[in-house]
Amino acid sequence: MTEQTSPQTATRRIVVAGGGPAAHRFADAMHTRGLEGWDVTVLTEEAHLPYDRVALSKALTDSSVDLTLGSASMWDHDSLTLKTGERVVKINAEAKTVETAAGSIFEYDDLVVATGSNAARLPIPGAEHTHVYRTLEDVWAINEAITGLTEKLGRKVNAVTIGGGLLGLESAAGTEQLGANPIVIDGSQWLMATQLDEGAGQAMGRLIKAKGFAVHGGVFPSEVLSDDDGQVTGVLMADGRIIDADLVIVAIGVRPRDELFRAAEGEEQVFSLGQRGGVVINDFCATEVDGIWAIGEVANYGGMCLGLVAPANTMAEIVADRLHGGQATFPGFDTATKLKLSGVDVASFGDGFAKTEHSLEIVYADPARGVYQKIVTTDDAKTLLGGIFVGDASPYMSLRPLLGRELAAEPGAYLTAAGGGDAPESELPDDAILCSCNNVAAGTIRDTINGCGACDGNAPVQELGELKGCTRAGTSCGSCVPMLKKLLETELTKSGVEVSKALCEHIELSRQELFDAIRVLELTSFEEIMAKYGTGAGCDICKPTIANILASQNSAYVLDAGRGTLQDTNDRALANMQKDGTYSVVPRIAGGEITPRKLGVIAAVAEKYNLYTKITGGQRIDMFGARLEELPEIWKELVDAGFESGQAYGKSLRTVKSCVGSTWCRFGVQDSVAMAIQLELRYRGLRSPHKLKMGVSGCARECAEARGKDVGVIATADGWNLYVGGNGGATPAHAQLLAKDLDDETLIKYIDRYFMYYIRTADRLQRTARWQEELDGGIKHVEDVVVKDTLGIAEELEAAMAKHVDTYVDEWADTLKDPERLRRFRSFVNAPDQKDDSITFVSDERGQMRPATPEEKTRASQQPVLIGASIPMRPRAENEV
Repeated sequence: MTEQTSPQTATRRIVVAGGGPAAHRFADAMHTRGLEGWDVTVLTEEAHLPYDRVALSKALTDSSVDLTLGSASMWDHDSLTLKTGERVVKINAEAKTVETAAGSIFEYDDLVVATGSNAARLPIPGAEHTHVYRTLEDVWAINEAITGLTEKLGRKVNAVTIGGGLLGLESAAGTEQLGANPIVIDGSQWLMATQLDEGAGQAMGRLIKAKGFAVHGGVFPSEVLSDDDGQVTGVLMADGRIIDADLVIVAIGVRPRDELFRAAEGEEQVFSLGQRGGVVINDFCATEVDGIWAIGEVANYGGMCLGLVAPANTMAEIVADRLHGGQATFPGFDTATKLKLSGVDVASFGDGFAKTEHSLEIVYADPARGVYQKIVTTDDAKTLLGGIFVGDASPYMSLRPLLGRELAAEPGAYLTAAGGGDAPESELPDDAILCSCNNVAAGTIRDTINGCGACDGNAPVQELGELKGCTRAGTSCGSCVPMLKKLLETELTKSGVEVSKALCEHIELSRQELFDAIRVLELTSFEEIMAKYGTGAGCDICKPTIANILASQNSAYVLDAGRGTLQDTNDRALANMQKDGTYSVVPRIAGGEITPRKLGVIAAVAEKYNLYTKITGGQRIDMFGARLEELPEIWKELVDAGFESGQAYGKSLRTVKSCVGSTWCRFGVQDSVAMAIQLELRYRGLRSPHKLKMGVSGCARECAEARGKDVGVIATADGWNLYVGGNGGATPAHAQLLAKDLDDETLIKYIDRYFMYYIRTADRLQRTARWQEELDGGIKHVEDVVVKDTLGIAEELEAAMAKHVDTYVDEWADTLKDPERLRRFRSFVNAPDQKDDSITFVSDERGQMRPATPEEKTRASQQPVLIGASIPMRPRAENEV
């Protein structure tokens, strides 16, 4: 095989066969390196400029969308020629020429073959009546067919997609957006079997079905049925069933277009082909014939041909580097995938199937909601080997660059759906690949931001769009953009540069600006908000933020009207998820005051459902170990006894802690218990950027630790002192004095104003302490607004709080009244009375129930450590892939 080609002094002719994304990336790489001394000709059979095949679903639903890759002006360069409508049909390696279907002959010094692949067809009767999903013409034809059939039939079209992989689900989602009934047929036992293991695939299936998709798995089609006019009527399955269909799309994979190598002239010129197609290349993307290279899906490396963006881009860059005298080598296929299918987050990377010997699988699964998170590590649980995520892929962004490295925390800490928090912070090493599609390291991005990297003139970069343009990071699949934005903000902050307050890449407004816009325009849905202020389908940043803002302004049931899909895991369950996958039940105990009768109810419920009980630091009783399907049963008993939700799951008021105050304590000067109860009942259910805690102490001895709370109230002989902006946790802060010696009415008025001002102006997930620190003027500014009303908004803030108080309804009481809402709490959709017994509980030496440790469970060495109400995992057969 060719080892390396150095540029010559004379013009060197490069011919590229193919005009897809890989060919475009190669032309772009040559253009970037400079075309002096080169003549590059790209021959494509399509009539279009190279376009983004990954985004074909956009063209399916909007035929006017422009998917052109890069800038069309690149093709204006004198040394770069794109010829459309020219399909290469023959290579003459001896003469170093290629011939097109039109009979044109092109001479080359180096030939780069980037012919890609064809959509695989089904070898069954009636296949000629099906569509495929590969080119712009393909998706335009599907769009036209669905539109025409809808008008002709006067009803929704039954659009069947055969294939449950990435492409199949993408095409099915497109048909659904066009108004058809999406039906998926997949021969595998679960969806996306190439990327997902059984647990993840089943979770994916639940989410897809919940969105109205019909899924038929585990059986292959045997015939596409049609009438005498050739109109599709159904699909006959191998088990004899007939699935009604008006249109059928086949998306079962692709086949490398390697016919050029099979038909190459010259018997002595032999190209090695892979067992499943594709021309074999070495680690610098050269074939066995001198001067002929292959990149993208037609290239077989290590026995594989893959249709992914990242390896195709890497191959293109390697060939360009080699032609310029470089030494770049292909590192192998990066199979990492992150995408959103019909609003469902899916991601996988590395050794997600745990094929590495002695690897350890740490799994969290919530079957009812289709959430599945798995991290694979070495057997010492330190080095990251891979992962799979469905339903909540937020850990992918921080984990993907750490592949092959030691984790900064224990693996379970990264399973964010289990704990309800963010993944542990860790600074990426310079050599960590942040953008796998374009092979861009974190160090390259840092250098570019700081003015010693990729941009013209090495000027510092301060805008995300400019950073993407300079480094190419985030310009392909886009999954790395949140990490890219975070790195940009971190480096700018280090340099003393003011950072953009845009909420995320989809919404340019800050949280405060978005809050005000939603409030003023009285917007009530995610779709309305995104249509006016956003782009795209949203992300893990803007979706829960918008859900929180809507809940802050509207006391309507938080999971209704499509808001449930925006919420965090805990809010969706109206309960706090624990690391073993069970839930905690936390009834409100306002001010810590409770009657003996209610204590008896809690004791009876805990015994009946075998729950572990714990008195919290917030003077409540937590009951741990409830299964999802038990939550309605437990809450019915609690609600009937007069309890309501303690909302330990939400970004909202948690507790108001109090001492016994003047009622019992000989040092108390005010009734702290009565005030704590009044405050807790007033602010219960109040959604905010972060959780809120309060404390009321009956004297200066401060037994309620009020100054460690977001709002603290301390009694004096003359009234109440109000402290604000404190919190405990990882970064504790003492609350600061806002006002002294207040009467009850003034105290509550100031707290109303403070909370509403914080809710309106704080950033997402920002505690009151950090919010106050970042305010221009700090506590003095808070005093000006809350006490002195310098902004003139005091009445407005008070009215907003009064609206919350007047419209508050207990979420669990509301849930129990509605059978549709209760459906969320079925662990098994098809068997609502079946309980998940995969979690083992043991009794400790104190007689309390707790989840068994991994050592206390009997499990095979290859079985995953199950964190959560998991789908039982079958043992992997020997040598199973």
